[in-house]
Amino acid sequence: QVQLVESGGGLVQAGGSLRLSCAASRRTFSASVMAWFRQAPGKEREFVAAIGLSGRTTYYPDSVKGRFTISRDNAKNTVYLQMTSLKPEDTAVYYCAAGRYSDNDRSYDHWGQGTQVTVAS
Repeated sequence: QVQLVESGGGLVQAGGSLRLSCAASRRTFSASVMAWFRQAPGKEREFVAAIGLSGRTTYYPDSVKGRFTISRDNAKNTVYLQMTSLKPEDTAVYYCAAGRYSDNDRSYDHWGQGTQVTVAS
C-alpha cells in the first residue's frame, strides 16, 4: 500500500518560515517524481514545486519561485518543502504527491492526506 505522510504544517506570521516533510514508502519514492501542491478554501488545487528522481531538477511556479525550495533525501525516502518569506496568500492545505514530472495534478498517482499551513498577517 502506497503511503505518503506529510508533517510540518502550522501557524506562522507573515514573513516567517516553515518546513514541510513528506515520508513515502521506499518503492514509491525511488521511482517517482515528487511534488507539492496546495489548495486554499474555494480555490482549485495549485502546483507548488516538483523535484526529479535524483534531486538535481526542480520546478516552481512564479508565485513561489525564490521563496520555496523543494528537496529530497533518497536515503530517507522523504521530500521536503522549505518555505520562507511566507505571505497570507500562501495559506492552504499542502499536499505531497508522487508521479511524473509535471505541474498538472493529473500526472500524480499518489497523494498524502495534506497538512494545513496558515500564515497570519
